Amino acid sequence: MTSATTFTQHTGEYTIDGAHSRIGFVARHAMVTKVRGSFNEFDGSFTVDGDEPSKSTAQITIQTKSIDTRNADRDGHLRTNDFLAIEQYPQITFTSTEIAHTGDSTFDVTGDLTIKDVTKSVTIPFEFEGSAKDPYGNERVGFEGSTAIQRSDYGISFNAALETGGVLVSDKITLEFEISAIKNA
Repeated sequence: MTSATTFTQHTGEYTIDGAHSRIGFVARHAMVTKVRGSFNEFDGSFTVDGDEPSKSTAQITIQTKSIDTRNADRDGHLRTNDFLAIEQYPQITFTSTEIAHTGDSTFDVTGDLTIKDVTKSVTIPFEFEGSAKDPYGNERVGFEGSTAIQRSDYGISFNAALETGGVLVSDKITLEFEISAIKNA
């Protein structure tokens, strides 16, 4: 278990390693199963203030065209105006506004999430997964977190009624973050 005092050694600026991180989502499909997907192109950075975590910051930019649910037809539909409208809105962004240390290794990261030019405040609980020096001499840290949003809050309201009741795609979307970052020299 990491104690609050050990975060001092992690003070610094970090760049998210996209090759070893995942930004994903989960939606209910046809009321009976879940569809999981991810965005394959994103970049981000954060600053850790180990002495005063509330002074830490984070930002991520996601390329909407990189959505991947392992089904080309579905991905094509998600890129249209029914969902992400990638031509008009090529990016999803998140910029932190507040970071609170909530437990020995947990943090609530609150910030502005912008999807399709709609910005809403969301809080993502994160767990610090640890740190290590990789074989190339880089200091790495890992964080995991998730939160749920309503896609209709961001103007994504396409749906189809099911014959048996309910709808094809849930309004609730769970966002998942598995972050590996490298400390900047």
